[in-house]
Amino acid sequence: MTIKEAQIKVDEWIKSYGVRYFNELTNMAILTEEVGEVARIIARRYGEQSFKNKEAEADLGDELADVLWVLICLANQTGTDLSEAFEKNWKKKTTRDRERHLNNPKLT
Repeated sequence: MTIKEAQIKVDEWIKSYGVRYFNELTNMAILTEEVGEVARIIARRYGEQSFKNKEAEADLGDELADVLWVLICLANQTGTDLSEAFEKNWKKKTTRDRERHLNNPKLT
């Protein structure tokens, strides 16, 4: 699925099952919450914290998909074409950082 297709599918789902988009402020809060859930898994699976009870069963992929879902909702409701924005961002990073990371002694 392309990013554009994902934006269309989320929009169709919202209109069919979600009644309407939550407002942008609510979706920003939800996005923050979902990123926190990803952080919780990462901190425990790859960091120094330990899981409690059934937390070890948490699905990182599902939580990352939740982040993507809400991000797509925000893009849709603000009229942002994520394919276009990502391509522009890719070019910016490639131009700006072409040598930066290669010449960073901390990365070698």
